[in-house]
Amino acid sequence: MTKLGYQIPNFNYPGGDRTRLFDAVVAQAKAADRSGFDTVLLMDHFFQLPLLGRPDDYMLECYTALGALARETSNVRLSALVTGNTYRNPALLAKIITTLDLVSAGRAQLGIGAGWFELEHDALGFEFGTFTDRFEKLEEALQIIIPMLRGERPTFEGKRYAVKDAINEPQPIGRIPVMIGGSGERKTLRMVAQYADESNLTSGADELARKLEVLAAHCEKLGRDRSEITVSQHLNACIAPTHDQAYDELKAYLSVRGIDLDTVDGQMRDMILGRLVWGEPDEVGEKLTSILAIGADGFTISLPGQAHEVERVEMLGNVAAKVLGTAV
Repeated sequence: MTKLGYQIPNFNYPGGDRTRLFDAVVAQAKAADRSGFDTVLLMDHFFQLPLLGRPDDYMLECYTALGALARETSNVRLSALVTGNTYRNPALLAKIITTLDLVSAGRAQLGIGAGWFELEHDALGFEFGTFTDRFEKLEEALQIIIPMLRGERPTFEGKRYAVKDAINEPQPIGRIPVMIGGSGERKTLRMVAQYADESNLTSGADELARKLEVLAAHCEKLGRDRSEITVSQHLNACIAPTHDQAYDELKAYLSVRGIDLDTVDGQMRDMILGRLVWGEPDEVGEKLTSILAIGADGFTISLPGQAHEVERVEMLGNVAAKVLGTAV
């Protein structure tokens, strides 16, 4: 289960080019592997997301990259955060996840969501459909993928997908955890309660208490023990040896994206900084501790402006593992 996940959100690094890009990804994954993180996660996108860069920034295909990282790491679980269900046939996805489990010696995890990035779908020819379409697809997909990962041969005929005696051999080495990402209260969290081992919340930490209450209500209605579900809060972070250094690096990262922390009004500045976990190690540790106190079981964390700096990955892993009580 993911108690402390490191997400790699971008692939454009200062001074690098595409011929050495994956070396930088491997270096991050290895830093996470040795510094307290229990899971390494990649975004499942083909275009970069608006708040992180331009659509034509570098993006690696998630599962090809995870398969390669399986041979470069030893301890961390490997997952998408999260798979866009709309991009792959569910039976194919079950086979992909199983293969990742085999090549990683039992370290695969399925992270999945309904899909949301319309530009990417339209540009590359993936059917986007309506909000309802995408969630109907996700629920049907789960009824195919999960049985295939659990040694069954499902036959299923739904509105969106159909399989007949779907064989998945060889089976995974162990039980592959299923994480559903997103924070929607009516659909996403109900599906977490019904199908998943883990919930990854993408709403702000200020909404965490509310989301946990909603999840508990869905569990009660479905007869599920809420304690069976691990809940992680997704966070973006910036960490440095000193407070001022962290602020300067965060400021530099945001300025490239058109946000000047020195000129925006105070309310906007406070909102931006309040959405991030940043500062020197003790400050970051205090902020993570406060989120745990609300009720999260753990975190998934990205360092969008510092991902290429492996010492920062290790610094974050060591701090967060200490907060969680999992430091070695």
